[in-house]
Amino acid sequence: MKPDGSSLIGFGSSAPGGAEFLAFDPARGISLEPTFCSATGRDLERAVQLAAAAAPLWAKLSGAQRNKFLRTIADNLEKKSADLVARAQQETALPEARLKGEIARTAGQLRLYGETAERGDWLDARIETAQPERQPLPKPDHRSLLRPLGPVVVFGSSNFPFAYSVAGGDTASAFAAGCPVIVKAHSAHPGTSELVGRLILHAVRDCGLPEGTFSLLFDAGLTVGQALVQHPLVKAVGFTGSLRGGRALTDLAAARPEPIPVYAEMGSINPVFILPGALAERSAALVDGLHASATVGVGQFCTNPGLIVLVRAPAAEDFLKNLGAKLAATPPAAMLTAAICANFRKGVAARARITGVRPLPAPSADDARLSTVAAPVWFETSAQDYSSNPNLTEEIFGPSSLVVWCKDSAEMLAVAHDLSGNLTATLHAGTAEVAAQGALLDILANKAGRVILNGFPTGLEVSSAIVHSGPYPATSDGGRSTSVGTRALTRWVRLVCYQNFTEELLPPELQNANPQGLRRLVNGAWTNGAI
Repeated sequence: MKPDGSSLIGFGSSAPGGAEFLAFDPARGISLEPTFCSATGRDLERAVQLAAAAAPLWAKLSGAQRNKFLRTIADNLEKKSADLVARAQQETALPEARLKGEIARTAGQLRLYGETAERGDWLDARIETAQPERQPLPKPDHRSLLRPLGPVVVFGSSNFPFAYSVAGGDTASAFAAGCPVIVKAHSAHPGTSELVGRLILHAVRDCGLPEGTFSLLFDAGLTVGQALVQHPLVKAVGFTGSLRGGRALTDLAAARPEPIPVYAEMGSINPVFILPGALAERSAALVDGLHASATVGVGQFCTNPGLIVLVRAPAAEDFLKNLGAKLAATPPAAMLTAAICANFRKGVAARARITGVRPLPAPSADDARLSTVAAPVWFETSAQDYSSNPNLTEEIFGPSSLVVWCKDSAEMLAVAHDLSGNLTATLHAGTAEVAAQGALLDILANKAGRVILNGFPTGLEVSSAIVHSGPYPATSDGGRSTSVGTRALTRWVRLVCYQNFTEELLPPELQNANPQGLRRLVNGAWTNGAI
C-alpha cells in the first residue's frame, strides 16, 4: 500500500486544485512523497452531500450490520499492519512496537463498539404501554430511544495516528451509533491517514454500504476544517488537540444558525499527588514509574503527568533528586512535528522566566541539527508560588512537568482545590494512609474524569467502564461524556419519543415483538422479552 495524496470523497478521489503540501519525517528532517492536495470547496461539498444522503440509510442499519462493518475495518487494519506501521514510522518517528500496539488497540476498540451496537442496550429503549381507561385521563402509548444525529466530522489528532485519527475512537463510535463520518486528516501524518481511509472504504464496499458512509479530506491549513464545522448538514464534531484549537471549533459551531455539539478533548496537566507513606514504601518504584509515564512518546500523551505535588521532607527531596538524575540521563528524541517541538521549547522558555520557578538538573542538550528533537525539562516551585501564578496551570505539551512543594497536607489540599478540569488525577498513598484520604479524593473526583490510586495516568484501557473526559478545559462539554469506552456512542445521538404509533411504523427496537432481543425498560421493568 502506498498513498497517492488524494482526498477520498465517497468512492472517488479529489481533483487537483487545492493547496499542496508534503509529509515530513521528524526523525530525519526530510520531506516525504507523495505531494498531498488539500480538498477544494467542491470536494468538501460533495463529501457532505454524500454523507447527508447516506445518513437516513445508516440510521436504519441494524446493530448487527454496524458490527459487521466495524469488524471488517478492524480485520483490514490487522491485515495491512506492516504497511501502516512502515508509513507511520516515517511520519511520526514513533517506535515500531508502539505503533503495532496502537493498531491492535484500534482494532480492539472497533470490535468493542461494534459488539455494543449489536447488543443494543446502549440505546436505552423505553416503553410505556397505553392505558386507555385510566382516569381522569387516558394514558397514551409512548416509546423512546436514542437516534443518530447524522453526518459527523472527526478531526484526526497528531499524537495517535491510529487510535485517535482516521479509524480511531471518534470515528468508530460514530459509526457504531449509526452516523456517516467525514474525517479531516491531520497534516502531520497524511500518508498514514490515506492508507487507513482506503481500508475503511474497502470495508464500505465489502459490506454493501452507501457511498457517503465515509470520506477523508486533506487540508494544508485551517480552511477545510473550519468549513466543515460551519456546514449546515454537519450535525456534530469530534476533536482531539489543543485548547486553542478546540475552543476555536466550539466557538464556530456555537455561532452557526443551528449550533451543533463539538466534543473536543483539549488538554490536561494530569496532577499526581504523592504522599509520604508511598515514598517510604516504594520510592524507587515511583521514580521508575513516574519517569516512564512522563517520557513515553516524548511526553506527547494527553495523559502525560504534568504536575507532581509533594510535601517537602528529606525522603521527598531524595525522591526528586533520583528522578531528576533519571530525567537528565534521558536522551533527546524526535517529537511529532517541528511545530509541536517549537511550541514545547517556547513553553519551557516562558516557564523558566517565571519568578519562583526553578529548573531541575539540566537535561541532555537538544540536537540543534533537527527542529523536532527535545529532551525532558522539569521545573519545581512552591505551592504558594503555584497558586499565585495562573500561567503555571497551563499545559506544556511534551516531556515537561512541574513539581509543586507543599509545607503540609493542608497545603496539598489547597493545591488540589485550585486545580482546573483534567482528564486524570492520581494519588499515591502508603498502606496506612489510604483510608484517611477521603477529602483529597473527593476533590480530585470533582476535578477529573478518571481518578487513579497508586498507578500512573498514561496507559488507557479501552473498556465499557472507562472514562476519558473531564471538566473544562480538559473537554469542551465539561466531562458529561467520554471519548473512550462504550459510552462514547451516546455523543452522536439524540432522544426521540414515538407516541401512539402503530406497530409497523415503529423502529424495530421499539416494536412489541422485540425482534432484536434488546434489553428494554417496559412499564418500569427491565426485560429482554416481547410485549
